[in-house]
Amino acid sequence: MVIDFGREICGALETAETREWLVTNGIGGFASGTIAGMLTRRYHGLLIAALKPPLQRTLLLANLEDTVRYGDEIYPLATIRWSDGIVRPKGYQHIERFYLEGTIPVWQYACGDARLEKRVWMQQGENTTYVQYYLHRSTQPLTLVFKSMVNYRDYHGDTVGNGWKMEVESVEHGVRVSAFPEAVPFYLLCGGNVSLFHEWHYGFDLAIERERGLSDRDDHLHVATFQATLEPGQALTFAASTEAHPNLDSESALRSQQVYEQRLYDRWKIDFQGTLQSSRLKQVESSPPWIRQLILAADQFIVTRTQPHNPHGKTIIAGYPWFGDWGRDTMISLPGLTLTTGRTELARSIIQTFAQSVDQGMLPNRFPDAGETPEYNTVDATLWYFIAIYSYYTATDDQDLIEALFPVLADIIDWHCRGTRYSIHLDAADGLLYAGEPGTQLTWMDAKVEGWVVTPRIGKPIEVNALWYNALRIMAKFARQIGKPHREYDAMAERVLIRFSRFWNEASGYCYDVLDSPEGNDGALRPNQLFAVALPESPLSAHQQKAVVDACSRSLLTSYGLRSLDPKHPNYQGQYGGNPKQRDGAYHQGTVWGWLMGTYAIAHHRVYADPVMARQFLEPMANHLTASGLGSLSEIFDGDAPMMPHGCFAQAWTVAEVLRAWFAIAS
Repeated sequence: MVIDFGREICGALETAETREWLVTNGIGGFASGTIAGMLTRRYHGLLIAALKPPLQRTLLLANLEDTVRYGDEIYPLATIRWSDGIVRPKGYQHIERFYLEGTIPVWQYACGDARLEKRVWMQQGENTTYVQYYLHRSTQPLTLVFKSMVNYRDYHGDTVGNGWKMEVESVEHGVRVSAFPEAVPFYLLCGGNVSLFHEWHYGFDLAIERERGLSDRDDHLHVATFQATLEPGQALTFAASTEAHPNLDSESALRSQQVYEQRLYDRWKIDFQGTLQSSRLKQVESSPPWIRQLILAADQFIVTRTQPHNPHGKTIIAGYPWFGDWGRDTMISLPGLTLTTGRTELARSIIQTFAQSVDQGMLPNRFPDAGETPEYNTVDATLWYFIAIYSYYTATDDQDLIEALFPVLADIIDWHCRGTRYSIHLDAADGLLYAGEPGTQLTWMDAKVEGWVVTPRIGKPIEVNALWYNALRIMAKFARQIGKPHREYDAMAERVLIRFSRFWNEASGYCYDVLDSPEGNDGALRPNQLFAVALPESPLSAHQQKAVVDACSRSLLTSYGLRSLDPKHPNYQGQYGGNPKQRDGAYHQGTVWGWLMGTYAIAHHRVYADPVMARQFLEPMANHLTASGLGSLSEIFDGDAPMMPHGCFAQAWTVAEVLRAWFAIAS
């Protein structure tokens, strides 16, 4: 097992509260927490339901304060830190072992000579969480008692419970909770005895939110206490669900999840034509265990986004615990999460889903949590769409999809040539793409706080124009493939190729980051120029490609990704933290981004043609799987050693790009 800890981790609160687990349901809902059992984020909970999948995520079940009575002793299993700093109870002291069984977190508690095991998982396609207790061994019966703590709030918020009266009523096997008349009711169901309560518990301490400069307290409502006695070999399963009648056969529910995950592995072994070939099987079976774990992690980001014309549409959650689906992140992540894992049908669905949202030649940057009109403030998401489609076509030869999408893609190119939102337009003087207006953030370096755009990058960003060049080449290939006029796309691409030489900064020996900005050409060393090396078509000469890789290697490369700015630059910030303004101020000014490691490894391989060395740059991620979001990869890290992880503890494009690069380099 990749994730397997004993008391040396579980029994030390300072480490156990920093390791976080995640389970998901495929429609945007999830459960997450720490291996200590302590809530440290507003995003921790046993049921965070997607009430309007994949968004409107709402905390329903915060935690279970569980206790074991065995013989004459009482053993708390839960761990809670209160706002006065006191930790009570201290259930982490009884955790003998924690491990991941696929993506299912498993705790083993030592209660005298008894061993009690607990698992948490979700039903795919439902807002249903299961918590199963199994008594492995004991010399006498063991009684399990747990208080259920509920809430009903947006997962970005916090609760002050004073005076809030919820309706709690008995139903068969448990209770039904209605937070207020218009709220979606939910159910807490379990065997054994149940007693109803309505008792607010105030002042749960949220340490991570305090570090982020946000409100650090939350209140939860105790609505029911469940009690049951177990004999050795017996199990008890608790279910929390928005379904009135979820599957209460715990063995079949658990088996369903285990079979689901096994099928992910099985699908990975199948090549893109749907057959099992020896070369594919050899590649899969030779993969190290941490890569196999990432195959399961990849699935956690893929969710359903229902549309009127496409009830089974798919999209990608950008990161847990707080992101929704973003156009840029989806397109960057698509090849690694779907094609590398052998799930081409998902890639096709996602591509089709986003085709319906193209407007004025632009892909949406974000679908807001509350379901408002999508936001289109991005210049690169649309260009990454071309890369995603090309990756899919290269893997599948699906000409039908290309023919269906060609009018959409042609319209995108046309809009970019004549101009669309935010001054995104083709500059007739050099054929390069210009983008940006004061007060907007259009590239992936998109931090904006209190009206301050930290890295506006107005002008002609290098990665945008590398993507533009690739989009034109891709359009020309597609046009030839399906018998459409292609010469105009070829001519535009040739012009970009010639004028791309403007990006080369002979004095520094690497590329400008942005041309023609309001302050002139920006010569800051950033990792964006790596895309001009790693994308399918490079507009740089072989000499320039090597110089770019070498410059980024010397100043930007770390164990977990690339710094977003040269440490020698006066704006460099090596630590990420503080309140929202401080964090956003450092977000792209030195902070390390894990997803860039994939681009770097591929660029290095292109230049040096050494697959063993290129893969070595990815290998430190294996250790990171055990250090933060267990079994997954983080969004960002400090620029300065020891490069502590921050941001989302499970980030789609980090997982995707490490997977994509690992297999691309091997092929």
